[in-house]
Amino acid sequence: MAPHSPRTPTTRRVEFVLDLVCVHSYLAFTRFERAAARRRADGDRVEVVFRPFQIAPEAPAQGEPLPERHRRDFGTEAERMTRHMAAVGAQEGLRLDFDRAVFVNTLPAHRLLAAAGRQGRAEAMAERLFRAYFTDGANIGDAATLDRLAAQAGVRRGAPDEPDEPDLAAELAKVRAESVRQVPLLRFDTGTALTGAQPEEAYLRALSGPPAH
Repeated sequence: MAPHSPRTPTTRRVEFVLDLVCVHSYLAFTRFERAAARRRADGDRVEVVFRPFQIAPEAPAQGEPLPERHRRDFGTEAERMTRHMAAVGAQEGLRLDFDRAVFVNTLPAHRLLAAAGRQGRAEAMAERLFRAYFTDGANIGDAATLDRLAAQAGVRRGAPDEPDEPDLAAELAKVRAESVRQVPLLRFDTGTALTGAQPEEAYLRALSGPPAH
């Protein structure tokens, strides 16, 4: 019998377009990270590049209670929707506390995530920002809060790692010019693009195919 040949490790590159106050982005991130961990456990490399999107670019810099925003947007359906999403999150091991969340403009958080990417800490930073917003009730537009979250994720703040506002605005415009209208969106170098919060197995399949040519 011929000896078994070891599998050659592969490198996958993924572009993840998201907003940090988008619950579907958080669910997709959680499921994708589990799929990526499975590939990494097999010796593969998974490189993730986060790209910014704002679902509410008009959101206030000072923030407002998320339930107030939900009532304006969804009326009497707001409470039912948040109960449903909290239950979906619980199935993923997430505690989604919509009553505590502070809805805020995400430009500062996207700047921090970009800085984390340049330091090789993007995935850790994204997880901490999502959890801060959806679980801790933290204002992720507040500079002192972002300083604290960055330190917890092992990310240095400030220039030259953080893009300035014009650079971030240009990247947001570039994403829009690519016809991205909703998030999450994950683009794999296998040629697969997945929108919405897909099951973990869908992300695993996308990470397992050959790269597109």
